Amino acid sequence: MSEFKNVTVVKAASVYFDGRVTSRKVIFADGSYKTLGIMLPGEYEFNTDAKENMEILSGEMDILIHGDSEWQNITGGQSFDVPAKSSFKLKVVKVADYCCSYYP
Repeated sequence: MSEFKNVTVVKAASVYFDGRVTSRKVIFADGSYKTLGIMLPGEYEFNTDAKENMEILSGEMDILIHGDSEWQNITGGQSFDVPAKSSFKLKVVKVADYCCSYYP
């Protein structure tokens, strides 16, 4: 899906890591939401409340999901899941454009 229709977009960005990671919330009619954002090259760690699916639209990164022992390389067109109440580490190699989906 390359676009979302009939949604509400929260204008204020969520800004992390001194502005190197930003996102905006897109809310659907059923109350579910996704975030769209950009990550600049660097190393980051995030915690999750809900299950997440990170779709990388463009860019390149290495990921390590809590509990895994090996880093995985992810590039534009790929995605990965992160369990609820977990964490994941990223080493962003090339600027990454992403869409994150959250699941109850």
